[in-house]
Amino acid sequence: MTEHEQEPSPDDASEAPPRPRALRFPPPAYGAVPAAYPPPAVHARAAWAAPTGVQPAYPAFPHPVPTPYHQMLRTWTYRWWKPLVGLAVVAGGFLVTQVLAAVAIIVLAVSRGGDMFENLTSLANLEDIGPGFLLLLNLSLAAMILVSWLAIRAAHRMRPRWLTSVAPKMRWTFFWACVGVSVIALVAQLAVSMVVPAGGDASLGTTVNDFTGRTIGIAIIVLFTTPFQAAGEEYLFRGYLMQAAGSLLKFDTTRAAELVSKWGAILLTSLLFAAAHGAQNFPLFFDRFAFGFIAGWLIIRTGGLEAGIAMHILNNFFALGAALLFGDIGSSL
Repeated sequence: MTEHEQEPSPDDASEAPPRPRALRFPPPAYGAVPAAYPPPAVHARAAWAAPTGVQPAYPAFPHPVPTPYHQMLRTWTYRWWKPLVGLAVVAGGFLVTQVLAAVAIIVLAVSRGGDMFENLTSLANLEDIGPGFLLLLNLSLAAMILVSWLAIRAAHRMRPRWLTSVAPKMRWTFFWACVGVSVIALVAQLAVSMVVPAGGDASLGTTVNDFTGRTIGIAIIVLFTTPFQAAGEEYLFRGYLMQAAGSLLKFDTTRAAELVSKWGAILLTSLLFAAAHGAQNFPLFFDRFAFGFIAGWLIIRTGGLEAGIAMHILNNFFALGAALLFGDIGSSL
């Protein structure tokens, strides 16, 4: 062992380095932590539910999924009996309008003086229609707008605008576009009728009728009431009746059920529309049936009554105007 490798003495081992002093911090400012948290508060049971006896609000949109026009009545609250109630409302409203029209005709017959029964026969003569009878006829048909609105409101709790279109509103820009297309179609029809010879029983003559005060009165009534009369028929046949038939005939969610609902509603309303025009020969019945069929298809295809109303107004203007100028207006009703 060298002089630099000496063993440490016991005195050297006792001189160990001192331990560091423990740091002391001031007490927390928020105080001591509580021993335990209090139990959670007991909330009222089903506090989110509607009050007892109060019906919850309906959804903003009445249909659970996007729905075609002829099935507009199938809302969240649809039941099979609701269209039947609506049809009863329509029948009752139609009966009321006919009674009011009959009362008005009786009043006109009495106001003329003379024999009341002869006056009634003269007023109701379809071969010699006067301004008074035509006005009552058009107003009674225009009242079907209000009857259809009442049916959908009373039986289905829906706003009447759902009868107009799936928008739901009157799409005026589209309506005027349909009017323009209808004018073009009528001009083309007139051009074809001038080329193709008419049948031997054509109701229109070749000479212009005399213009009298009676003729001018009928022309004014046609001009101002025909749009409402045509709209009334559309709201009734292609409006509520089509929606009621389409909703009732939708017996399933399959493709076959959808086709039955669509074409069944078109066929049924077309037959009713043609039959509602009274006694007529088969060609005239088929012509009106075809008009109803085309209008029904267009209404379902476009999702609203605008195309049907435009077609109907222009068709009636053309038919009544031609009959007023060259034939008998009773044959065009």
